[in-house]
Amino acid sequence: MKDSWALITGASAGMGYAIAQALAARGVNLLVNARREERLLSLKNELVSRHGVQVEPLVFDIRDLKQCQEALKEREALVSKVSILVNNAGLGKGMGTMPEAAIEDWEQMIDTNLKGLLYMTRLVLPYMVERNEGHIVNIGSVGGRWVVPGGGVYCATKFAVRAITEGLRMDLMGRKIRVTNIEPGIVKTEFNLVRMGDKDKSETFYQGFTPLQAKDIADAVVWCVERPAHVNVQEMVIFPTDQVGVGPSYVHRI
Repeated sequence: MKDSWALITGASAGMGYAIAQALAARGVNLLVNARREERLLSLKNELVSRHGVQVEPLVFDIRDLKQCQEALKEREALVSKVSILVNNAGLGKGMGTMPEAAIEDWEQMIDTNLKGLLYMTRLVLPYMVERNEGHIVNIGSVGGRWVVPGGGVYCATKFAVRAITEGLRMDLMGRKIRVTNIEPGIVKTEFNLVRMGDKDKSETFYQGFTPLQAKDIADAVVWCVERPAHVNVQEMVIFPTDQVGVGPSYVHRI
């Protein structure tokens, strides 16, 4: 992978940040996307100084198709070289059940987790098709396989990610482009802070058991993209040992 190019969405924190670190450690040059410019600049400085790779921040909101188009067009010379696209940006928002949940929360999850992933895939994929080479890694969720109470819409977006991954693999049959869906269980990131909107509640949620770390998911992504070209890891489900299903009743706490 050394000297290749990857594009990572949601790279300013959590799993995206860790994936950027892991790929840069292997000599991969990076286009890193997020809305928080200061975090992307900090990531760039860290990776350039530590690994000597090229890092180009892309500050835009993947929910906005026009922003996606303009940002990628502006960097077309580099985007055309991208051989690894990691659709990492995503969120869970709110904890209300469907009769009481905020519709704005649903829209944010659908626009980010589903439409943003589709926008980025559609805009980057033609370059991979032209070169007949590439790998798209979608960060899904165990919520894309099993539904948790109060998380029906979030899970629906991740079910859709699984369907998109499978459909894309079919549409690319005969081409040397791989597609992978990584489906993590509970990972300690900003996810629960965004979902709950309360720092104390978020920290309390992780007490009494050992969740996955962002680095664990980054390691999985790297393992998938490092497989020989004839090997496609279609799907990878990753739970922490203390979690045996989806929902708080399936987490063993001390």
